[in-house]
Amino acid sequence: MEFFIEYGEASQYQIQEVIGKRSYEVVATTADTRTGERVAIKKINDVFEHVSDATCILREIKLLRLLRHPDIVEIKHIMLPPSRREFQDIYVVFELMESDLHQVIRANDDLTPEHHQFFLYQLLRALKYIHATNVFHRDLKPKNILANADCKLKICDIGLARASSNDAPSAIFWIDYVATRWYRAPKLCGSFFSKALADPYFASLANVEHEPSRHPISKLEFEFERRKLAKDDVRELIYREILEYHPQMLEEYMKGGEQINFFSLKKSSLLAW
Repeated sequence: MEFFIEYGEASQYQIQEVIGKRSYEVVATTADTRTGERVAIKKINDVFEHVSDATCILREIKLLRLLRHPDIVEIKHIMLPPSRREFQDIYVVFELMESDLHQVIRANDDLTPEHHQFFLYQLLRALKYIHATNVFHRDLKPKNILANADCKLKICDIGLARASSNDAPSAIFWIDYVATRWYRAPKLCGSFFSKALADPYFASLANVEHEPSRHPISKLEFEFERRKLAKDDVRELIYREILEYHPQMLEEYMKGGEQINFFSLKKSSLLAW
């Protein structure tokens, strides 16, 4: 299978097995030939075919860079594309997990109350951290929770999340939306608006004290959410995120002064919060 195309860093990774496929992405286990570590590489094809999908990918890689926690999957690296202005595919290197909670539940009928408690503890701890930054996942379900044989869980697939533009979590007006309807809170299925937390199963988190040492993510990180982006805009913003994993090139890029500056945009191009 031709997994890598025109990516210079591809020689660092040896493809072992394809473990997941979707319409626009392939995930494979690989070995990092420099460190010997096994990792997962997600190849996202034709990223910019639809601007809405590209924006979702931008949001996910940005949030996973900003949200660093033992219970959230880590992006270890993003490969540098061969061309800044014309690349179509993205290769994201993740830490490797063995399965997901959906498969664990289906394959094991002997899970004990202690298993359930440990699972819930990890998820509550992760959500406490995420919510303390004024970020809401909005698509939390067993398939979006990775798992290992030692019962370690990590939240993933955060592309549908939203970050508040205000320091107060109560300022979020779209938290009544949950992407997968089977995991929506019952109150959200009615016709009335509810301010209940959208992340399913975990409404009790509303009473969990936020970590005082953790500050909300700056709204400047998500200025792109306020305007209608063209394809080239999203490509440039994703390229900028990729450079976070290439510090030397990021420094050169920032000195070049070519990056998008949202503060210079006219108000007419901005969307209302």
